[in-house]
Amino acid sequence: MCLAVPMKVVEIKGDMAVVESSGLRREAGITLLDKVKLGDWVIVHAGFAISKLTRKQARDTLALFEEMKGLG
Repeated sequence: MCLAVPMKVVEIKGDMAVVESSGLRREAGITLLDKVKLGDWVIVHAGFAISKLTRKQARDTLALFEEMKGLG
C-alpha cells in the first residue's frame, strides 16, 4: 500500500523543499508542481510533492489519519 502525506512547505532550496507534518521534517522535490511557495500545503509521496492542497483539505486529511490510528 502506498501512502501520500499532506505536509506544509517551510523552506525552499531550489528544486527541493523542506516540508513538515506533525513535527516531522523531510526534504521533497518540488519539480512536479508550479509555483510552490512557503506555507503551501502539498501531498508528498516517494520524496516528491505531487499535488497542492488547501489548508482545510490538509487538516481534514490529517484528522482522518489520526482517526485511523485508533482503529488498529
